[in-house]
Amino acid sequence: MGGDSMTHTAPRSGGTGSGPVGSRTGQRLSGLAVALGLVLFLGGFAWGAVVYLPYTVPTSSMTPTIDPGDRILAQRVDGGEVRRGDVVVFKDATWGNAPMVKRVVAVGGDTVSCCQDGKLKVNGKEIDETYLPEGTPAEMSNFPAVTVPKGRLFLLGDERGNSVDSTAHLTDAASGTVARSSVDARVDAVVWPMKGMLERPTGFEPLGALSSPGPLRTITVLVIAGAVLVLGGGAYGPVAKRTGAARARRASAEPTGVR
Repeated sequence: MGGDSMTHTAPRSGGTGSGPVGSRTGQRLSGLAVALGLVLFLGGFAWGAVVYLPYTVPTSSMTPTIDPGDRILAQRVDGGEVRRGDVVVFKDATWGNAPMVKRVVAVGGDTVSCCQDGKLKVNGKEIDETYLPEGTPAEMSNFPAVTVPKGRLFLLGDERGNSVDSTAHLTDAASGTVARSSVDARVDAVVWPMKGMLERPTGFEPLGALSSPGPLRTITVLVIAGAVLVLGGGAYGPVAKRTGAARARRASAEPTGVR
């Protein structure tokens, strides 16, 4: 006895049903990626909030390193960690007791003077200050040698012709120096506009080790990696749904078999 028999296409996984889309393994990996991404993303921001302080610089005293209106991130440090060449944020009563940003050019025990051959001299060594505006001398006018007392710092702005710094306080009792304890933070980067990490002041290397950069790069990597994982994991469901729907459309378009 003959007859026509129609074959029926069984529903495929990943269709347009209301159940979960994608494989169970994919769903689990997606959830894991989102969870790990959130940990990295939020953890990176939390770490940054603990380690760094944001400031907006209102003056041009640190040009071209930091321009007026630039947004900076400064790592919280103890004043004892500050080294030559560091750009620091500090407050000192004799300087107005407001946050100021300057560069440390000499520390306790150093002798600093200017200018021979247009360069700053620290402990008898001429310092190559590559961060200064090109073609400008280390100072607009000479100043006599200053021996920095222990536990204090001698600070200058990178825009030497427009900076109220240690040279403006030479007649003070501390000869223009600031206590290490006055330092709140060390500037690591200019984040707006995105100039990035500050140049390492290699001209001070003959006098001793420089400070190491803070963990900003690591924090940035954690935040970016977290964001990628969250977005990638969250995209798994919609992508799997679209893929399943496309397969279902292809399956429904296939001709049924005849026996």
